Amino acid sequence: MFFAEAQIRVHLYGQPTDMRKSYDGLQALTRHALLRDPLDGALYIFVNRRGSQIKCLYFDRSGFCIWGKRLERGRFISDWRSVRTREMDWTGLKLLLEGLERKRIAKRYSLPSLISKNL
Repeated sequence: MFFAEAQIRVHLYGQPTDMRKSYDGLQALTRHALLRDPLDGALYIFVNRRGSQIKCLYFDRSGFCIWGKRLERGRFISDWRSVRTREMDWTGLKLLLEGLERKRIAKRYSLPSLISKNL
């Protein structure tokens, strides 16, 4: 997938989503919950309740595409109370995919025991 970064619109759905949903389920959420047309070329982002999985739905002129990511450790979203359905920019999406929130950087790793003992 190649997008012109300045021109792409990204919409984050602000409620936890069942990751068993596929094309039809995510398309229905886009139409009825986000009140958007899934054929408009924008990216629609959905995150599971635990915040460890993410799916992206988009239409690329010939059909719908879904790609997903599951973190082995950490979360994309740490607190659902602060999440709202909103349009975000490309940079915000890249930070979200890396598991980084704009307001705080979530530490998703731990120091090896030898290094942490010396500190």
